[in-house]
Amino acid sequence: MSVSRTNLAGAGCALLAVMCFSLNDVGIKFLSDDYALHQIVFFRSAIGLLTFAVIFLPFYGLRVLRTRRPGAHLLRGVCVVGANSCLFLGLAAMPIADAVAVFFISPLVITVFSVIFLRETVGARRWAAIAVGFVGVLVIVKPGTSAFQVAALLPMAAAVLYAVIHMVARKVGGTESAATMAVYIQITFIIACSIIGLSIGDGKFAQQDHASLAFLFRAWGPIATHDWWILIMLGVSGVMGGFFISQAYRISEAAFAAPFEYVAMPMAIMWGVTVFGTWPDRTAWIGIALILGSGLYLIWRESRKDQIVASDEPHHL
Repeated sequence: MSVSRTNLAGAGCALLAVMCFSLNDVGIKFLSDDYALHQIVFFRSAIGLLTFAVIFLPFYGLRVLRTRRPGAHLLRGVCVVGANSCLFLGLAAMPIADAVAVFFISPLVITVFSVIFLRETVGARRWAAIAVGFVGVLVIVKPGTSAFQVAALLPMAAAVLYAVIHMVARKVGGTESAATMAVYIQITFIIACSIIGLSIGDGKFAQQDHASLAFLFRAWGPIATHDWWILIMLGVSGVMGGFFISQAYRISEAAFAAPFEYVAMPMAIMWGVTVFGTWPDRTAWIGIALILGSGLYLIWRESRKDQIVASDEPHHL
């Protein structure tokens, strides 16, 4: 398969992953007033594992559980659990478009991490783009004003953890299949939610005024019949999204696939309007534009850098 076709396939996987994750965002926000976060995620992951067994096991068999990098899977799993938890807790208290926009500082964080941990060089233009992106976050979060809420920091924490996930995925992608990475994520979710549920699932800390804290500490309870359909949707879309995003970054160049993740932003705005009756205000629009613009510019600059490096390399006949 040529490079261009590989990139095209990776972009398609990224788009499918974004659609799956967007469905997860809206479904979990919809359920956040009635159930505990760890209960929702537990059943989502259990349904996800069942979905995985039905769809992927016939093709991969039990060899999908074999891995040469158990430590990397553990690190990636912990970061995914943390990133998802922070984002979902933020969604419980924030408009969905605002939370998703703040989360999209992840390309900025990835660039900063590349300087700190990989000793890469970042030029003045990319530093300027990073600064613009963080200004966009400040515009949405509004620190120092009466409109500020601590929950707005949760999508930022999710973005930092997502940056770590991205770096780990690039490290293990050459030896681990997308299916293997997806199944271990679901197993990690089930273990983590079981531990949290056994610790605080009785609701002993449930008396919380803040929406995010109430979502975290609420007791487990019976699930209404009509909500099972949402949980099934979450389970199927969760495992498929995990598979497609892993596949996207395994088979294509990261700089080519990453911009397609930004389709999540218009989808979040659509869900906010149609499902929750919220529309970003003028200030939020400015912040969204700054964050998306800076993130897309960083991705474009990264792709240009890769092209220049490739053109400078000697060509062998």
